[in-house]
Amino acid sequence: MDKNVRTSGRCRNDISPGCIVDIILKEDQCSGKVTRGIVKDILTNSLTHPHGIKVRLRDGRVGRVATILGTESSNEK
Repeated sequence: MDKNVRTSGRCRNDISPGCIVDIILKEDQCSGKVTRGIVKDILTNSLTHPHGIKVRLRDGRVGRVATILGTESSNEK
């Protein structure tokens, strides 16, 4: 994925471990507050999900991907 492309988190194929994403935690669903982190695990098994693919971040927080911002390697340049 191009480092400048922002994409929604509804398609599992667009997300992989190491992606930098904004997620919505369960407790933040009403407010829509996003939390930024790096994907450790993809928890949703289906190819798509209307509310976003569920992931676990490296810090252990779990939520649904709102936006994919890039990958670790694209930000090192």
